Amino acid sequence: MPARGRCLPLDMRGELASPFGDLIDEKRLSEKRDGAMLLTVGDVVSLSARRAGVVPRLSVYDGRSERREMSEYSRLVDEREEERISVENPAGTVTAELMDAIEKALTEGGPWNIKVEGEEDLAVLACILLAPKGTWVVYGQPGEGMVLVVTDDEALERTKELWNRMEELE
Repeated sequence: MPARGRCLPLDMRGELASPFGDLIDEKRLSEKRDGAMLLTVGDVVSLSARRAGVVPRLSVYDGRSERREMSEYSRLVDEREEERISVENPAGTVTAELMDAIEKALTEGGPWNIKVEGEEDLAVLACILLAPKGTWVVYGQPGEGMVLVVTDDEALERTKELWNRMEELE
């Protein structure tokens, strides 16, 4: 189990600026019929999955897209009265609270939604670390689109390497 709570040092920010997996579109997302668990990180990606007819096991969102308010996914969660956990998670961090919420959502079935007060961008790392092998983790890459990471040995090793270089939160 990874140590709880990390902060991204300034000198590592460039490493996460390019896509971590394969760029995909809604059509590819809608073709996900292999039984693999799906986790989404980001409001636009979570909404795109629902529009494509796919309900993620877990969606992590913050009510914003590229620093602008986006309430459409929040409204969808409210209207469907789906399970939601709210957590604090400042920009550039993955708090222990967020890690615990992801772990709870993965062990208790779904669909679950984690509403982040702060920023959810780095939640993709926690999702990769905590999800079972073969899980589809889809997140939004600003200016690029949706990125798919399938949790396999390579993705896990790359994520662990980044995670271990991040600073531990106190």
